Amino acid sequence: MHLLESDLKSRLFHIEERIKKAATKVKRDPGEIVLLAVSKNQPIEKIDFFYRKGLQYFGENRVQELREKYRQRPDIGWHFIGHLQRNKVKYLLRMDNCVLIHSLDSWSLAEEINRRAARHNRVMPVLLEVNVAGERNKQGIRVEEVEDFLAEARNLNNMEIRGLMTMAPYVETPEEVRPVFNKLAAIRKEMKEKGFNLRELSMGMSNDFEVAIEEGATIVRIGTSLFGLREVEEIQREV
Repeated sequence: MHLLESDLKSRLFHIEERIKKAATKVKRDPGEIVLLAVSKNQPIEKIDFFYRKGLQYFGENRVQELREKYRQRPDIGWHFIGHLQRNKVKYLLRMDNCVLIHSLDSWSLAEEINRRAARHNRVMPVLLEVNVAGERNKQGIRVEEVEDFLAEARNLNNMEIRGLMTMAPYVETPEEVRPVFNKLAAIRKEMKEKGFNLRELSMGMSNDFEVAIEEGATIVRIGTSLFGLREVEEIQREV
């Protein structure tokens, strides 16, 4: 490993402390917040280290990389967090421990997930990706489409929308994206009041997860701050 275990242990400790501090600030229980370790381009040794230290869930954004890591570590709880093409859904549904898809962003994808899940006699948990900021280069459904999408999805018996996800714009200071997180939390609150069971809010990454927690995130996606530079980046720096 490029980082000593003591360095990884220190990274984990400081992130968990920051999660606790952010949660306590708004009188939330830190235990209700899932630290999702984003392990893309990371070696299996680092994943093993954090798994031994108690992290239960790891996130990948490429289906092929997830398939390779799943073959090595099928007992880990894997999340898929990247843009998902319909022709790749079948691979995720074959993995019993692919426990959550964060990036449901179209009705055609919902139908494909439901169809493939039915073949495997399972109900696939997913999060509905919402393009809160309305960015043209981001995936996700529009805010005004959320309610109708959730209503239609009730007819899909092998897929369960457990919450909402958003990718905030990259900004210099975390406070700049607070309105995005606040808006997603408000959407969830409104939808819950209308009878939709949305338990999860996946929002916040290494640069802004504390603000996301203050606004109600239940899952934060932490990569570089936890693992250090990815393998590819480290190799490029050494050249």
